[in-house]
Amino acid sequence: MLTRLKVSGFKNLADVDVRFGPFTCVAGANGTGKSNLFDAIQFLSALADRPLIEAALSVRDEGGRTGDIRSLFHRVGNTYADKMTFETEMVVPFEGVDDLGQQAEASITFLRYTVTLAYRTDESLRSLGALELTREELLHINLGDAPNHLHFPHSGKWRRSALRGRRTSPLISTEPDRRIIKVHQDGSGGRPLVRVAANLPRTMLSASDAAESPTALLARREMQSWRLLHLEPSCLRQPDNFKAPIRLGMDGSHMAATLYHLAHVKPPQQSNGTTADEWSARVHADIANRLAELLDDVQRVWIDRDDQRELLTLYVTGRDGTPHPARALSDGTLRFLALAVLESDPESRGLLCLEERENGIYPGRIPAMLKLLQDIATDVSEPIDLDNPLRQVIINTHSPAVVAQVPDDSLLVAELKETVHAGQYFKRACFSGLPDTWRDKSPEGGQVVSKGKLLAYLNPIAPIEHDIEEHVSDQERRRAPRKPCRVIDRPDVQLLLFGA
Repeated sequence: MLTRLKVSGFKNLADVDVRFGPFTCVAGANGTGKSNLFDAIQFLSALADRPLIEAALSVRDEGGRTGDIRSLFHRVGNTYADKMTFETEMVVPFEGVDDLGQQAEASITFLRYTVTLAYRTDESLRSLGALELTREELLHINLGDAPNHLHFPHSGKWRRSALRGRRTSPLISTEPDRRIIKVHQDGSGGRPLVRVAANLPRTMLSASDAAESPTALLARREMQSWRLLHLEPSCLRQPDNFKAPIRLGMDGSHMAATLYHLAHVKPPQQSNGTTADEWSARVHADIANRLAELLDDVQRVWIDRDDQRELLTLYVTGRDGTPHPARALSDGTLRFLALAVLESDPESRGLLCLEERENGIYPGRIPAMLKLLQDIATDVSEPIDLDNPLRQVIINTHSPAVVAQVPDDSLLVAELKETVHAGQYFKRACFSGLPDTWRDKSPEGGQVVSKGKLLAYLNPIAPIEHDIEEHVSDQERRRAPRKPCRVIDRPDVQLLLFGA
């Protein structure tokens, strides 16, 4: 769970400090930095998984994919920043496995990770350049200090279930004078692993394993779980073969196989006296009930198993008894279904970033979509367990219908603010919360959005001044062809909106 992100020198994120709760909605106009914030999160996730150059190439630029590593650095005029720094605070899983299947347990689960990268010309990659690791640190946050770092409202029992362990020394540290990075063992003994930063093709975190540094491994696993969900209708419509993965892909693939698995494999905690048929019926009923919050015409959601062709196909049966295969469902329905399946999967954990989730959803059903997204996130009033996994959701939007209906303390408004540095003026991205929320009351003093910026979302349609010829009689006006007007400008609609 990502609780805080500080970014400097990355794209238009010049000096950003953002705190996150279990559910966060980032609203803003095009070009204000909403997607760049997601890119920063995805870049960090890639750095925990891949070599530096591959992580950089995975980040999109304005044209789609990065063709020049330099383009990742903050730019003012023709001058680029000489480095970019990321600092995160995160709650990591207490246990997990490494790439070889070895079990790992964290010595402490509340951590701060910092990484600084500099640009370096590389003769072997003339058009791309290269990245050089100059600083990497993984530090513990003492449990006694946790309330000073977790600012969002939460219960003591949730905090005690999420934050465990203790530690007194760093896990990864850097000697800046010698440009040396050290990985310290979890135990009290043992010499640290020492590497020269300039020679490293990847972060030390991305090479961690269960044997030497289990806590660093679980920090790596947490960052690898920070994903951007792009639900593609073409993938959601596809049936699955019997050997398909049983986890929903980030493009929405394998929805049928995932639901089939959830309905036929009971978790141990749910096995008390429940038959296989009862468990399957319960899972399908839960999904159908969730979908019924979006659509009125839902009786049943089920998976057809074709043993001859070895295919699994998702169906939705309407109240009239007509079955509709996934290929016949609307884009919005399919995306909602995929999120409902994901919400039901206790093995789906980590941070999910979603862009403009309201697309394809009828405006009157947006509250159902927002409720589902908030239910996917961990409930911070209850302990973390199988029914309440450590899961987090961040969405971005520029929809007034979404902004008006999200919880006020979950909203961040992205805007560009003019800044001067070293005699140069530029616009940087800022993310501000609402006054009198936990974001406003943080010890360092959170940025607060102005009411004028917020009003644009709550009253987005400006009135039109109508040109009326005074000398035209009522009779002539009635005979004249009717000029079209905006729906909101109709008198009958104005009466509905604002009363008599």
